Amino acid sequence: QVRLVESGGGLVQPGGSLRLSCAASGSIFTVNTWGWYRQATGAERELVAAIINGGSTNYADSVKGRFTISRDSAENTVYLQMNSLKPEDTAVYYCNAEIFDTELGLMGDYWGQGTQVTVSS
Repeated sequence: QVRLVESGGGLVQPGGSLRLSCAASGSIFTVNTWGWYRQATGAERELVAAIINGGSTNYADSVKGRFTISRDSAENTVYLQMNSLKPEDTAVYYCNAEIFDTELGLMGDYWGQGTQVTVSS
């Protein structure tokens, strides 16, 4: 069974930085795509950043130049470095991964439980 666990959220002042981590564990053969999403109160979940197997990345316009997604393939872990944080970045951040599960013999879409990021003075 595949599981994603996020860490690194918290309260930070505007202009500050946080680094989110998401580790995948279980019956993993390969991780095809990693993504970070966020959902603010009363809003829909939106894609923040993604990295595909070849290493290409894409970002939401609102975070370009401030956020960086990276991964450690050997550890099945993805990171989101968030700099110059703004109050509008406040949201629950979710890790997402497309993983081939060796127990199921299928590529599946998996989500973490979410981690709260609050940017406030």
